[in-house]
Amino acid sequence: MTPRRQLMCCTECFNDRHLKRTINDNTTSSGRCNFCGTSDIPLLDPKQLADLFAPLITIYEEFDEGRTLVEWFAEDWNIFSSNNIAEAVAFRLLGEILDDGEITRRLFRPSDRFSSNGIARWEQLRTELMYVNRFFPDANIDVPRLSSLLPELVADSLPTIWYRARLMDGDVEFQIKDMGPPPARRSSHGRANPPGIPYLYLGSDAISAISEVRPHTGEMACVAEFRLREGLRLVDLRDPRMRLSPFSYGDEDKIGSLREDLSLLARLGDELTRPVLPSGAAIDYVPSQYLCELIKNASGDDGRKVGYDGVLYNSAVGGGINLALFDPTKAEGGSVTKYTVKKVSVDVI
Repeated sequence: MTPRRQLMCCTECFNDRHLKRTINDNTTSSGRCNFCGTSDIPLLDPKQLADLFAPLITIYEEFDEGRTLVEWFAEDWNIFSSNNIAEAVAFRLLGEILDDGEITRRLFRPSDRFSSNGIARWEQLRTELMYVNRFFPDANIDVPRLSSLLPELVADSLPTIWYRARLMDGDVEFQIKDMGPPPARRSSHGRANPPGIPYLYLGSDAISAISEVRPHTGEMACVAEFRLREGLRLVDLRDPRMRLSPFSYGDEDKIGSLREDLSLLARLGDELTRPVLPSGAAIDYVPSQYLCELIKNASGDDGRKVGYDGVLYNSAVGGGINLALFDPTKAEGGSVTKYTVKKVSVDVI
């Protein structure tokens, strides 16, 4: 009988940061991955990941009208890299990890043991902040729990140069002294800042920055470069599932709680990206302003203020990253470049 060929996986098969570290720390060979096809990369026997997956599986229970584990892992944790492996390959990889191809065909649902009302509580708070009680709401969310997760969301490997745009009113170009936030008395409602408390809004590239000021075709914009100070603690709400790993916990109760936490964090990230019409900004921005104030004033386990410097979120109108910097003095202005807007794209549904 011909022995079964040993299949090997690699870091490019997964999005999860903990799995990537595990593979890099335990690899004994390199070559071409049998699942994603990446060449000249450290390889690992998938079965060596089985102990990590075992507690994760226990937060799901079999259910005739449920979904497969691969589908749940994709939705809840974004574990497998959809850019590198197709869903069918993810089924095969999970079967190899668990040494059980049959379990990948069975249907599951999340166990009721770990359900929470975090999102419902946020929606209740959101409505109250907008329409009932602005400063002393009765509704609440679990702030200590949310604060405990923020350190895991601190961004790394970000560019040091960011961009801010202003549309020109005439032919006079703005100087760098004109490219910061408005004075406090003229600071209106922003996505992250309440009126009167100016933040510095920056984009990861010039086009993203220009898109955020909603230009018309033919208008001219000045774009300033800003260099961030070193060591800033920026909370990244673009995709919490890419930063928080269930495999870092190793306990089914903690993993089950994290699953609910991630749903709430993703919802909060959406709050910062949600498109808002200028006419409704005074009300519609209140929930995201509350969220940013919560992050800015978050405390650690010892009760001391942590000191986060800003939040990162996806642009609602461009393809880049947006940054709301709580203290504008933590970015130094540089050169200013003038652009002419040649085309504005519109999508409709």
